[in-house]
Amino acid sequence: MQGPLRKMHAHLEPDSSKPVQYELPLGVQLIALNPLIGKSIKLSYTGKICCVHCNRSIKKSFNQGYCYPCFISLAQCDMCIMKPETCHYAAGTCREPSWGEAFCLQPHVVYLANSSSIKVGITRQTQIPTRWIDQGAVQAMPIFKVQSRYISGLVEIAIAKHVSDKTSWQQMLKMKAEPVDLVVKRDELIAVCAVELADISQRFGVDAIELLVDASPVDIHFPVDSYPVKVKSFNLDKSPEVSGVLHGIKGQYLLLDTGVINIRKFAGYEVEFSA
Repeated sequence: MQGPLRKMHAHLEPDSSKPVQYELPLGVQLIALNPLIGKSIKLSYTGKICCVHCNRSIKKSFNQGYCYPCFISLAQCDMCIMKPETCHYAAGTCREPSWGEAFCLQPHVVYLANSSSIKVGITRQTQIPTRWIDQGAVQAMPIFKVQSRYISGLVEIAIAKHVSDKTSWQQMLKMKAEPVDLVVKRDELIAVCAVELADISQRFGVDAIELLVDASPVDIHFPVDSYPVKVKSFNLDKSPEVSGVLHGIKGQYLLLDTGVINIRKFAGYEVEFSA
């Protein structure tokens, strides 16, 4: 099969003891990956790239799949997507206000996750549990619901003074993180951040931040037979053919006996896939 890559589709089974189910999009085709665990697979990059937004043919992609004109013109490629506390819409400088209203002025969730270790993160309410799966989290729990992406960024900044807001992707791929009591950790963080959280509530209103007191931790199991001892990352620009035995899938990574590849990084790259 052949087509342009997109980030893998992933969903949790109703039975939480079962692993995440993955599918690899190649154009309009979807390849079920879980049945291929333990089998040899090969991805061959054809040299063609198409922008994930406008679909134009390009020689180089930016920001995981965009052409340069889209990269420098689209609000979804702005740095405030990575750092929501710098929100352009809130500052009145958003390049696409209608997109900002549809994307940023929506309910967001501040959460704790355990991937390489405990971390704080944010996502749109509609992106749970997809965001947790993409980060390779084995545990996750929402702690606050907030009115906008900007406010979620301010809450995240306050909490990130006491716990990481990043995932070590190498550690995430080397092992399954040790379990953490997320409820206890949540309560500790709320207590130590009480002043900052109160200031945010006073600034934006009492309804701006809602503590999700009834939220429970979610356990996530990934289809991994064995973890790599040493992480070697494939780059399709340097090595257009990737092949090996598929030992597992975690986050947006395929774990082969020959190395790992971040599928999301190569969105828009046309590949031939065989198993």
